[in-house]
Amino acid sequence: QVQLVESGGGLVPPGGSLRLSCAASGFTFSSYAFNWYRQAPGKERELVAGISSGGRGITNYADSVKGRFTISRTNAKNTVYLQMNSLKPEDTAVYYCNAEHWLTQYAYWGQGTQVTVSS
Repeated sequence: QVQLVESGGGLVPPGGSLRLSCAASGFTFSSYAFNWYRQAPGKERELVAGISSGGRGITNYADSVKGRFTISRTNAKNTVYLQMNSLKPEDTAVYYCNAEHWLTQYAYWGQGTQVTVSS
């Protein structure tokens, strides 16, 4: 069956780094664009970063994370990553992995992983 499993979240002090992983299975990985969303308590879910399907690796980022976060994908391992550097308390949220088919835009979601930035 289809699975998106996020990992790598945790508690980190301001200025620290984390790398989130999203392991995908049950569908054709290369046919899907991937996105990382986040949702903080009391706030709407927002798009953080995205990467295109296939091998072109076209990326986009929310203004709030540009220069600090990097999204990447390894098609051979069916895994997407989000490298987060210079973390700030306002980055605290549950981070969700999303896979969207390049043509149909059908989407799958992971269960989320908690990121907490606090001293």
